[in-house]
Formats: sequence, C-alpha cells, structure tokens
Amino acid sequence: MGLSARALVLLCCLSPLSSSALADEGAFFHDKQLRLIVGSAAGSGYDVNARLFARYYANHLAQGVNIIVQNQMGAGSVAMANQIYNTAPKDGTVLGAAINGMPSAALFTPDVVQFDPRKFNWLGSTNRDTQITYVWHTAPVKNLADLMKTEVVVGATTPGTTQFEYPLVAAKLLGLKYKLISGYKGTTDIHLAMERGELQGMGSNAWLSLKALNADWIKEGKVIPIVHFNFERHPDLPDVPTIFDAANTESDRQAMSLMVGRLEYGRPFFLPPGVPAARVKYMRDAFNATMKDAGYLADADRAKIDVDPITGERVLELVEKAMQTPPDVVKRVREALESGGK
Repeated sequence: MGLSARALVLLCCLSPLSSSALADEGAFFHDKQLRLIVGSAAGSGYDVNARLFARYYANHLAQGVNIIVQNQMGAGSVAMANQIYNTAPKDGTVLGAAINGMPSAALFTPDVVQFDPRKFNWLGSTNRDTQITYVWHTAPVKNLADLMKTEVVVGATTPGTTQFEYPLVAAKLLGLKYKLISGYKGTTDIHLAMERGELQGMGSNAWLSLKALNADWIKEGKVIPIVHFNFERHPDLPDVPTIFDAANTESDRQAMSLMVGRLEYGRPFFLPPGVPAARVKYMRDAFNATMKDAGYLADADRAKIDVDPITGERVLELVEKAMQTPPDVVKRVREALESGGK
C-alpha cells in the first residue's frame, strides 16, 4: 500500500462519524420516545428554556422522535443528577437539564452527591447565564451602595441553586445585607410573593428568566436591578455593577470567581456516563444544529430567551476547571454555604 493509500485509510479511521455510522445513529432514534428531566420546577426559567429546546432538538435527531419533558426538583438538580448518573439507561434516551450549580455541588455538598460531574456526557449549554439581584420598586434598597448598609428580604428555592447560594455567600463573605427566605417551589412562587409584599426581591436569578416570565415588570419599572453576579455587565444593564465591585480582597475575588464561573454554562444539558461515544457525538451534533435552527431562534426571541450556546466539549472543560479549584478557596465558600445564612 502506498503512502497516499495508507493516509486515506487513516483519515477514514479518524473521521468522527462515517456516513454509515450517522445512518446507524439516526436509525436508532427513529420514532423513539426520549425523556428530558429538568432539575427545577415547572414554569421556572430553566423549565421554559428546556421545553423550547426539546421541541426543536427532536427534529435534529431523527424522524418521529418525541421528547417528553419531566420535572424533578430537589437539592439544586442534585437529586435528578444522582438518578441519571446511577440508574438512567446508557443509550441516549434519557437526558438531563440541570441548574448550573449542579456540577459544583460535588465540591460543596459531597455527602449528598452520587456522581462525578466530569463523567457526564455534556451535550452543550444553550446560553451563558446572567444572574442579577433585583428588588421590588418599593424596597428600601435601590443600588449596590444601599445593599451594603440596608437589609433586603429576598426569596429562594433550595440550597444548590444560585437563588440560594449567591446571596448567602455574598452576605457571609462580602457583608451585603441579604435576608434570605428559602423554601419556595420556583421562580414563579417567589415573584408572586414579591407582588404580595411578602418578599422585597430576588437575591439572584437569571436575567433571562425575568425577561421571559415578567417582561412587563421591566418595562413598567416594577423591579430594580441591583447587582450582577457575573464577571462582566450584560449589554442590557450597562449601569448595573458586578459583584466584584463589592469584593475588597483577592480572597473575596477568588471565592466569588468560583461561584460565578458556572454561569459560563448557564443552561447545561447532559447524558449519563456510558453512552456509546458515537451516539454522544451524534447527539452533540444535533444539539449544535438546534442552536442554529431558524425556527428555534425565532421562538426563543419571541419568548425573550437568550441563545448564546457553548459546546458539550467546552462545558466539560469548564467543569474540570471548577473541580481543580484550590482547596482553601473551596473551604471558605463551603463554610459560608454550610452556615445556611445563620
């Protein structure tokens, strides 16, 4: 065999998926029913995003694919992730849509985590997340300077979510005056409590969720954005400072970097370990194609859902980076989380 022939054979062997392999994977999914399990409440921003994604993702897998969306709340998507990691079929028929704090739960709550986030098959994330504190227009806090000296009562769902963890860590490490009330079922319930006057605001929530669920509040000035939990300001909110404006030491900055780093994969989707590599590749390609689907993008725009995707490979890189955080920084953040706000 000549050099060129050997090179051709090698090239064929290294090709990610041959046309026959693609056909085999498409045949596997033909007329299949899949389950997408969302680790947050029905009606939440994560849920709205996942249901829109599922509707278009099915079209990029194979003809006749039907994706049933289910919700499994508990411990910031950890309960759902535990189940998928340990008991879900390893054939691509069960997917997870996690709250972005799920991977770092392995650092902060190892006693309840039954998975290694580096071993999930990450399909991708539909957007980089922007998290903000926002308050009802009648609250005594109007800006970050006020939050440094005046208490504001904010709502949250459960530990493991940004709603709970971001204001808690910011209060313990940076001295911001959040009074955290947790136990709400989802974002919708927290918003209703704000309208009733039971709460004064949301300690941290996705700007995407606020726009999708309560765009009228923004338009009518019923809520006031106070601070970003991000490295940079969102273009929609150029005058709202980031949490790093309240960080006075390098230790504070490292701790908050660990917390907000997960927002780079704001809406991650994944498969359990053990799914054949060719199928993972096929499903990642379908994910990437969905992110470019004109119908999906149009519906996302109408629903006020930001689409700023990253690949499954990039999500894995970010998860691995988080898992390499220096132990002393992890310890400081963990102790703040374990305080429960007390």
